[in-house]
Amino acid sequence: MKASKIAYRPVGLVLGAVSGMLAGALFKQAWKMVGHDDDAPDATDEERGWGEVVTAAVLQGAIFAGTKAVMDRAGAAASRRLTGTWPG
Repeated sequence: MKASKIAYRPVGLVLGAVSGMLAGALFKQAWKMVGHDDDAPDATDEERGWGEVVTAAVLQGAIFAGTKAVMDRAGAAASRRLTGTWPG
């Protein structure tokens, strides 16, 4: 394993945690606009329909994946600027 990849690992862990918190907040706001409700439905929520449950899951997945990709890419680019090598 490359030394730059090992050195970047703690940075990646921190960025992952931050991106998870950011994505959670973004999803909560997005669901309020889309779902007109404060809480997104769980898959086992009997009172919510299939469409609402699946829409919430797809939206949440897209927001989490997009946020993680942005944070990972920004962290790798910053690492390259600081060290001169790409961490991957």
